[in-house]
Amino acid sequence: MATKIADVIVPEVFNPYVVQRTMELSAIFQSGIAQRTPEFDRLASVGAKTVQMPFWGDLTGDDEVLDDQNALTPGKIQASKDEAVILRRGRAWGANDLAANLAGDDPMRAIGDLVAAYWARRYQATLIATLEGVFSAPTMADNIHDISGESGDDAIITAHSIVDAAQKLGDAKDQLTAIVMHSATEAELKKRDLIEYIPASTNGTDRIPTFLGKRVIVDDGTPVDTENGVYTTYLFGPGAVAYGEGNPVGFVPTETDRDSLAGEDYLINRRTFILHPRGVRFTSASVAGVSPSNTELADGDNWTRVYEPKAIRIVKFVHKIA
Repeated sequence: MATKIADVIVPEVFNPYVVQRTMELSAIFQSGIAQRTPEFDRLASVGAKTVQMPFWGDLTGDDEVLDDQNALTPGKIQASKDEAVILRRGRAWGANDLAANLAGDDPMRAIGDLVAAYWARRYQATLIATLEGVFSAPTMADNIHDISGESGDDAIITAHSIVDAAQKLGDAKDQLTAIVMHSATEAELKKRDLIEYIPASTNGTDRIPTFLGKRVIVDDGTPVDTENGVYTTYLFGPGAVAYGEGNPVGFVPTETDRDSLAGEDYLINRRTFILHPRGVRFTSASVAGVSPSNTELADGDNWTRVYEPKAIRIVKFVHKIA
């Protein structure tokens, strides 16, 4: 009798493996852009559409000169709140899609790697959609560096123009440690010998691309206007995106099923997670269902900045490549 998916998938073992493997395979996690914390795991597990995260604003105002005639004027500290949306996603596969990988020595690992690689791609697509929405919000204008309307070489991505983009964060610019760019942008920089590589491990077989010391992540999901040759590149600081994996009450992350008449096995995988740019509140202004789609995440009406611009460790850089 042939091995069935239910024979090799133990949900209590499979799901943690897939979550961990997703993080290992995804460049957004390996680069430190997105950081998982127990607090966001907890928030992703609550029974709500969004979670509120109050915070205190910075202290403002000038200091005062002390004298023996006048009392100091008390200032105030302002409270505000960030708000993250809980994303609920799922995918099911038939055994035929996975059949080629069931002949290995460890079929559960083979299936798990396929599922993890799938979610790594989908998380990256979700982040790109989120960034599109975040930077469509009028409140994020201070974190955008757009040179695409300039003429000639002034519109092209270079080492100098990347420095100008990072300068949008002022004295916080050194926090920017990773860059997400389109493959065409990466290819053009490589032609100019601007991409350098550092060993990813002690054996030196794997190499990590960098640009001006910042890790390069290539994703063709980044916005591109092919007609006008305009590309979007994102600069990130570590932990700019908060990440949490949820396990709400009654949630079934992994299960198998079988259609006996059709002889078909099914694997169902569900994820409840937070992937939230810190300091940009999700307003839920335009969301039709329980959880937003990528299209709704890309809607600028659903986002508004609540941190100071330089405290948001993300810059959008719009440019040409030639």
